[in-house]
Amino acid sequence: MVIGNGMVAKRFEAYRTNEQFLIFASGVSNSKIINPEAYERELVLLKRSIAENPEKTLIYFSTCSIYDPGEENSKYVLHKKRIERLIEEDHKQFHIFRVSNLVGRSENRNTILNFYVHHILGGVNFDLWTNATRNLIDIDDVYRIVDHVLKGGIAKNRVINIANTENYSTQEIIIAIEGLWRTKANYIPIQKGHAFDIDLSVTRPIMNELGIHFGKNYLTNLLRKYYYHQ
Repeated sequence: MVIGNGMVAKRFEAYRTNEQFLIFASGVSNSKIINPEAYERELVLLKRSIAENPEKTLIYFSTCSIYDPGEENSKYVLHKKRIERLIEEDHKQFHIFRVSNLVGRSENRNTILNFYVHHILGGVNFDLWTNATRNLIDIDDVYRIVDHVLKGGIAKNRVINIANTENYSTQEIIIAIEGLWRTKANYIPIQKGHAFDIDLSVTRPIMNELGIHFGKNYLTNLLRKYYYHQ
C-alpha cells in the first residue's frame, strides 16, 4: 500500500497492491515551508493511515537534514523528528529511512537540482550558499536500497540513513550544470551554510552488494538522466 502521489510514491508504485507494507510517501514537499497547517496535514494523514492499517509494516521517509547544524531548529526538521518519535512510540513494525536530497523526475521546483537547473537555464539570479554541501542521490538507487531492506527483513524498527557516500559543494553543482549546458549561472555568493557527515554504516554494505557506486561522474550522470534531454 502506498500513500501519496509525488515522486517517491510513483517510484514505489510496485508496492501499491502489497498488503504487507504501508509506504507513507505523502509528506511536506518544501522543506522551507513555515505554515504549520502543512505539517499538521501530514501528521493527521499519517495517524489515520496507521490507525486504519495497524497490521502493516510502516515505511516512513525522513530526512538527512537532521544532521545539518544549520537546519536542526527549522520547522521541517523539528516536524520530522516529531514524526519519528511518534512512529517509534506508537507503531509495532516500522522502517524509518532518513534520505538525503532526492533526484528524479519531479515538477517540484523546491528540490535542489530542480532549483539550480531552473534558475541557471532561465538566467534567474539566486543566492548561492558557498559554505554548504549537498548530498544528492538518485530516486532509483533509493528504491533499490529500500526494496532490498524490505524484502530481506533488514534493520526492522530502526532509523537508517540512505545517502550518497560523497557530498558536493554548491560550487561543484553549479560548475557541473554550467559545463553540461555551456552556460553561466547568475548568482550572488553568500557565506552561509554548513558541511556535515551522514553515517552510512548500515547502508554502505547494502549499496556494495547491489553494485551502487558513487563515482566522480555520478553528479553529471544525474543531470544527463533527468535534465539534459529537456
